[in-house]
Amino acid sequence: MSDLNRELVKFIDRLAEAGSNYRMEEMEDLYTEDLGFLVLTSEGEITRFSKSEMFAEFRARRDAGELPLSTEKKVLHIEEQGNQATAVLYRRMSEHADPAFYELRLVKEGESWKVMGETVLPWPELSSARGFLPPRTLTR
Repeated sequence: MSDLNRELVKFIDRLAEAGSNYRMEEMEDLYTEDLGFLVLTSEGEITRFSKSEMFAEFRARRDAGELPLSTEKKVLHIEEQGNQATAVLYRRMSEHADPAFYELRLVKEGESWKVMGETVLPWPELSSARGFLPPRTLTR
């Protein structure tokens, strides 16, 4: 694992801890103001939430006394592009929630990483996944 990957994994750990425990002040520092949070709905549509909309949900859960969320995750891939990075994760917030495929779009501002975007998709049933390309029909 590269130094960058270690740094980003540490950031992702902090992100999961802060969010799962509704630590709103800490979360403020971990996300850009123009955050785009994209979620695939059960109708097959993408819904976009702003930072204020996502934070309102986490704040409401905290204020209602909800138990912390699980920090269960597995970082599957990290890729750097200059001062930006993309991380792909398996994430499950509770035994009562479906596991999810997360893509985090990150930017380094000064010395700190921040999330500028998240995409959340249902975790696929891997035993039935056939791949995104069809099998080849012609050989040479």
